Amino acid sequence: MTPARRMPAMIGRNGVAYGSSSALSLSQADLLDSHHLQQAFQQQLFDQIPAGVDSGDNIIHGRSDTLADEFESKSCSENPDGTSGDDGQEDPNQRPNKKKRYHRHTQHQIQEMEAFFKECPHPDDKQRKELSRELGLEPLQVKFWFQNKRTQMKNQHERQENAQLRAENDKLRAENMRYKEALSTASCPSCGGPAALGEMSFDEHHLRLENARLRDEIDRISGIAAKHVGKPMVSFPVLSSPLAAAAARSPLDVVGAFGSAGLGPDHLFGVGAGAGELLRSVSTGQLDADKPMIVELAVAAMDELLRMARLDAPLWGNGAAGAQLDEEEYGRMFPGGLGPRQYGLRPEASRDGAVVIMTRDSLVEILMDANRFAAVFSSIVSRASTHEVLSTGVAGSYNGALQVMSMEFQVPSPLVPTRESYFARYCKNNPDGTWAVVDVSLDSLRPNPVLKCRRRPSGCLIQEMPNGYSKVTWVEHVEVDDRSVHNLYRPLVNSGLAFGAKRWVGTLDRQCERLASAMASNIPNGDLGVITSIEGRKSMLKLAERMVASFCGGVTASAAHQWTTLSGSGAEDVRVMTRKSVDDPGRPPGIVLNAATSFWLPVPPKRVFDFLRDETSRSEWDILSNGGAVQEMAHIANGRDHGNCVSLLRVNSANSNQSNMLILQESCTDASGSYVVYAPVDVVAMNVVLNGGDPDYVALLPSGFAILPDGPPGASPHGEISAGLEAGGGSLLTVAFQILVDSVPTAKLSLGSVATVNSLIACTVERIKAAVCAEGNPQ
Repeated sequence: MTPARRMPAMIGRNGVAYGSSSALSLSQADLLDSHHLQQAFQQQLFDQIPAGVDSGDNIIHGRSDTLADEFESKSCSENPDGTSGDDGQEDPNQRPNKKKRYHRHTQHQIQEMEAFFKECPHPDDKQRKELSRELGLEPLQVKFWFQNKRTQMKNQHERQENAQLRAENDKLRAENMRYKEALSTASCPSCGGPAALGEMSFDEHHLRLENARLRDEIDRISGIAAKHVGKPMVSFPVLSSPLAAAAARSPLDVVGAFGSAGLGPDHLFGVGAGAGELLRSVSTGQLDADKPMIVELAVAAMDELLRMARLDAPLWGNGAAGAQLDEEEYGRMFPGGLGPRQYGLRPEASRDGAVVIMTRDSLVEILMDANRFAAVFSSIVSRASTHEVLSTGVAGSYNGALQVMSMEFQVPSPLVPTRESYFARYCKNNPDGTWAVVDVSLDSLRPNPVLKCRRRPSGCLIQEMPNGYSKVTWVEHVEVDDRSVHNLYRPLVNSGLAFGAKRWVGTLDRQCERLASAMASNIPNGDLGVITSIEGRKSMLKLAERMVASFCGGVTASAAHQWTTLSGSGAEDVRVMTRKSVDDPGRPPGIVLNAATSFWLPVPPKRVFDFLRDETSRSEWDILSNGGAVQEMAHIANGRDHGNCVSLLRVNSANSNQSNMLILQESCTDASGSYVVYAPVDVVAMNVVLNGGDPDYVALLPSGFAILPDGPPGASPHGEISAGLEAGGGSLLTVAFQILVDSVPTAKLSLGSVATVNSLIACTVERIKAAVCAEGNPQ
């Protein structure tokens, strides 16, 4: 008898040995030739793929990792009877077939998961367990159904983008053909004969363009030199070729694609400047193919911003976050704009204004400096950088300045994802004396497979007022994918209060008052504890500014942060994150543990703010004070609102063996939200600061609270309305601690430290809830 041929055993992802005796009996192997063995091997491979998975499509689109996960998890349930075959009959001469069948989900299960997917395409473990319990499925089945659904949606989105790009490609090809035909029939304006352009070689064409560009550069440099040495500007003959004239013309003259007809040469810089000045101010080494397009886009965006800032109804209506944009009217007024709305992105637009105590020129300087901008708006901007300066402006001012920037915008809670944007920022002095600064997205220039925030023309219009004041009109217009926002913060984000113009203007107004307070010289010294020294005030305010910026940047769901959720710690999940501090003079060296949680309170934000900032009620929630009395040693008022101030507190310990502790605290509030941020400080270091010393070397680990409204007035997101509380009048409170758990940066974090911080924040939350709710509902 011929011995059976053996196939080498191949181990699959589920531990099944393909081609081994566990899959085929010896008697069957004797009867099968190599062709039958191959068919059996392929059938086993196919049986490993769960129902509903398009393996070919996933592999083509780079989704082999999804298939691998599905092999391991078996997202569909197995057939308990173990039968196979269409008619359910068994051959008595054969052993029972061990092939596994998979049941598809029922129509009800699919409908429920489809509805949940629309609300939350990325459910967490807790949501998946709840959904699986409701539908009678395993959590892994739910997990991989959502994976497959996200892959399917991504593929559909890619097909739509491919179709759109194909249509644009066809349009560009047709335009190219028209241009070629026009060039081939061009005639010379001097003699009327055929132009030499059609016969010009590519190299000659390129050299003429370069020649024209260099002559423009020489003209610009000669003009600058003439201003300093008093010699007349050298003039150079202009090329007679029509190609040179086309090269010298700025693309700013042709902005029709953005619906900005009528942009003349003076539109970019205002009266008295040519259209090519912005391109001429660009340094030679940075001039490439993208610069003209960015300039053209910036000019069109400026035109749109000016119209949106000056027009009222019917373009704008009333809203919770300021004036709300009428989308239909916007589409009629700006038919070109930046093109159609992006798939999967929600439009969000608002406008607000205020008169602030700062000069027009100072505001422009802050807006055009990324570092100063991030410092003033530290509660909104977590990261800001300038990638390229395309123009520094003309005549020593920011008129015509153009920069390429990227920023990350935040809400002080780990439950709200940040918004990242890559954009051009353009500044212009208008003929009526106003200044405008506009942002517009440049996402098409940066490879970004998933676009989650697109910045349409946004910015502010600044009008100079008497006595050092300025009137600011702010327009915020974006398209965002905010489906990852936690349900607790969804009403606030959807209303525009979280990222809208009202928050920008409120923050700017408060920060202008703060800067004016730092520069004030006529300070009454009658009040006890008021710091009258100008140097001491500046140093203390600078230290408090760094403390607040560190707090806001350490509590958000930034892409640079890796939060770990501690589930089961109570009604609210506590999120923790560790950071190593090495060679940072502003932080103590070692391992720092950040812990944060957000929750809802049925109490208005102002009442929560007043309770937390009051030193007399601090012992009711501050566990670290050990029940000691808190006394205010010094304070600096930095705004019209009594709650806007920087204080130096002393905790008088109830235990005589313990030394007294100093706490630096800043409390600030505006229409968009409130903050109470504090940090323990060294007594010696604070004495140096109060005498005007450098505050940058004072080590701080800030903790505190961010208090936001729970949504627009009249719409409570929880359905819980306590006595005396109007709908939508609750608060969203974020509590965050930064604690040094080990002074050695290379040490490992212990579970005991995490448990201690977790207990600390949970106990603080419970004390605040008990105290605030009892205060809001007196018996």
